[in-house]
Amino acid sequence: MTCEELTGLLSPYADGELDLVRGLEVERHLQACPACAAALERTRSLSARLGDPALYHRTPADLERRVRASVRRAGGARGGPAFWPWRRLGAAAAAAALAALALWGAVRGLSAPSAEELLTRELVAGHVRSLLADHLVDVKSSDLHTVKPWFTGKVDFAPDVKDLSPRFPLVGGRLDYVGGQRVAALVYRRNQHFINVFVWRAAGEDRAPEYLERQGYHLIRWADNGRMFVVVSDLNEPELREFAELLRR
Repeated sequence: MTCEELTGLLSPYADGELDLVRGLEVERHLQACPACAAALERTRSLSARLGDPALYHRTPADLERRVRASVRRAGGARGGPAFWPWRRLGAAAAAAALAALALWGAVRGLSAPSAEELLTRELVAGHVRSLLADHLVDVKSSDLHTVKPWFTGKVDFAPDVKDLSPRFPLVGGRLDYVGGQRVAALVYRRNQHFINVFVWRAAGEDRAPEYLERQGYHLIRWADNGRMFVVVSDLNEPELREFAELLRR
């Protein structure tokens, strides 16, 4: 995919509207092209600013009453019955305008996923990409003392790599690109199911674990000690919750 081909796909990609295959093609290009990655961040930044609730105002609850009152007053000034059709037309127009505003607000809300939802979709795509591209790990090892030092200088924090064998053996680790930044991806396994643990530095308060499901995959995310953790896998929910709890300990 060339930069020119990507130009028309940035907005649909940022809004999560591309199919999985096309989305993966875009992600591969973004990983190799800093200019397009920067353009994507500008697109997301603009979308986030436009989605600021402070830019929009709800229609006043009494707008219809005031419009109807204004139309009635105008009808009285024009001489009564001869103006009644216009009164009805004005009231109908006001009602139609209110309905249009409500519909626009509903459509806008449906077509503008939150930044957190877009990030969640990226993480699922990152998990799927690692399986389809046969690129689960950059450093393949079950030894945490091999995997943890490998990230030195590649990310701006030290990933908390844990040995959870024999139930959830460590497979290795790799670098990934999510939300416009490089993140650490730790890979574990449960039988034939792979588990991606995405970790990056994040400001803000700690967050309790939260379970999500997207596109048939299970996710558990939480924040701890200035880092964000998101676990993604097709492993069944009870075992994935067990894995997340062991990792948090």
